[in-house]
Amino acid sequence: MGTVSDSGNKVAETARSYDIATIPGDGIGVDVTVEACKVLDAAASKHGFSLRWTEFDYSCERYAKTGAMMPEDGVETLSGFDAVLLGAVGFPGVPDHVSLWGLLIPLRRAFSQYVNLRPVRLLPGTTSVLADRKADELEMVIVRENSEGEYSTLGGRHNQGQPGEFVLQESVFTRVGVERIIRYAFELARTRSLRVCSATKSNGIVHTMPFWDEIFELVSADYPDVEAEQCHIDALAARMVQRPDRLDVVVASNLFGDILSDLAAAVTGGLGLAPSGNINPEGTHPSMFEAVHGSAPDIAGQGIANPVAQILAGAMMLGQLGETEAARSVDVAVEQVLAEGRVITPDLGGKATTEQLGSAIAAAV
Repeated sequence: MGTVSDSGNKVAETARSYDIATIPGDGIGVDVTVEACKVLDAAASKHGFSLRWTEFDYSCERYAKTGAMMPEDGVETLSGFDAVLLGAVGFPGVPDHVSLWGLLIPLRRAFSQYVNLRPVRLLPGTTSVLADRKADELEMVIVRENSEGEYSTLGGRHNQGQPGEFVLQESVFTRVGVERIIRYAFELARTRSLRVCSATKSNGIVHTMPFWDEIFELVSADYPDVEAEQCHIDALAARMVQRPDRLDVVVASNLFGDILSDLAAAVTGGLGLAPSGNINPEGTHPSMFEAVHGSAPDIAGQGIANPVAQILAGAMMLGQLGETEAARSVDVAVEQVLAEGRVITPDLGGKATTEQLGSAIAAAV
């Protein structure tokens, strides 16, 4: 936002505008990102601001041509944007660790996006794989540590191909990293149900998890109004299926959060409906938003992919930019269209195309 002079003495505020980088990526990431941009433009127009889109070809297709998922100055280029909307990444022939470490993880770490926020809920017009569970029993948010933990490059492979071959993979947990993600979860709980559950495995992992538990206990003392609980990851996974109504804000390390968030999405309607945000809470760098689902190259370009997760990721982006009313209007539009059930994609039991569902949600905004 800025100001312009008016008649020499008056200063009028210019219309709000945001520079957004889009990285459609691979497979259905391209299909659903188009629809998300359409819906977000509709919300921006309704609420008096604009979104300036710049598209980048960072992808596995680019890797196949150039040997790199993004150019050397990719991080520097993206740093000038207010936010990043990322499509799904991955394609046959490019190993997953290449696509992940060539694009997504470097961006998360360069932009200090240490919070991976994954809200999940049973949306109107959809059903859960859990029998007889109602919408108010199937809503939670996974707060995943996004910058360290088990996703570390420390380690190596030794004596390759020999009988004595071994690999070593180190986890990195810092006091700063653990405390800030746990504190974020408690602050979030104060806006929701005042409940936080920490995922741990301190009965089997003898260094990192007891350290995590100690910091969780210290931070929880600063939030006496929030009910705090620690639960072993295996028992927590079972509870997510058997008693999801007992969970609201779940905070977890990088690996545990990754697994739990996919499980939570699966029990609340499927990965096609689940958004996520890679958040830099301080706003010193752009945050990045994406659907939880993969690139599904087998159905790419067929016009049958469900764009809801990417659209909801866009709504999260608007909220992070401070456009909360616009974000809410997108959420409401998604709920309205799904509840009506007239324009839904094949994965939800309908016959609508990706474009038709995106257009219906844009119109409902």
